[in-house]
Amino acid sequence: MSDRCAWAAGEELAAYHDEEWGRPVADERGLYEKLCLEAFQSGLSWLTILRKREGFRAAFAGFDPDAVAGFGARDVARLMADAGIVRNRAKIDAAIANARAVVALREAEGLAALAWSFRPPPRPAPRVLADIPPVTPESTALAKALKSRGFRFVGPTTAYALMQACGLVNDHVAGCVIREQVEAERAAVLVPGAVGTKT
Repeated sequence: MSDRCAWAAGEELAAYHDEEWGRPVADERGLYEKLCLEAFQSGLSWLTILRKREGFRAAFAGFDPDAVAGFGARDVARLMADAGIVRNRAKIDAAIANARAVVALREAEGLAALAWSFRPPPRPAPRVLADIPPVTPESTALAKALKSRGFRFVGPTTAYALMQACGLVNDHVAGCVIREQVEAERAAVLVPGAVGTKT
């Protein structure tokens, strides 16, 4: 068994794997950023998104939901002309709509509590990448819940990628040097109002 998950080849992917992927994200801005990046990644390589990440942060006001929720036609035109990001109109529109949905969700449970309420029960570590499903019942339910609250470009596959990236699941394979650290962080995560997490 290798030291890392097989997909984490190369310096940039290895750093993301070791420092971020699967570690719990329980704050609104962090979840919104990951949701946007996972949507922009759809159909592309994750390495492409990583390399443009700072461009995305600059273009989308540091992924501050309040700021992005106020974006209008002039901002959309600016984003469509920005070579530092993925210039896809549907994904840009979704990022803005999703910021507005995040802000609206504050009146109810909030994005963090909603997302983490779909945290699945513990399961055995995957042995190899082929053991990891692209979609789960929980990701399908999370996608449905998000869509019902006005979120866009978040199907069950994107929702599962979000769950993996933000630590709702730990899909580091058995034997990965990071798996146990991630598991310890997940056990200690605090998400106010979310079911199945420490409060």
